[in-house]
Amino acid sequence: MEKLTWDDAEDIGIALIEIHPEADPLKVRFTDLHQWVLDLEEFEDDPMKSTEGKLEAIQMAWLEEWKDEHGG
Repeated sequence: MEKLTWDDAEDIGIALIEIHPEADPLKVRFTDLHQWVLDLEEFEDDPMKSTEGKLEAIQMAWLEEWKDEHGG
């Protein structure tokens, strides 16, 4: 798999639903989300390049995947 960066919100959302299927994306604090993204094996970007906007985009992409899996 290609390496992920902060701009790969959709791919990160897919990876997060696979690793944290029980987590509700809207209830995850951004500090935890930031760490979970950094913990992804495929993720290779500067931790300091994260912004609130990038985290929101990841959260929304993850939420779409979560809704698909949870019938929402």
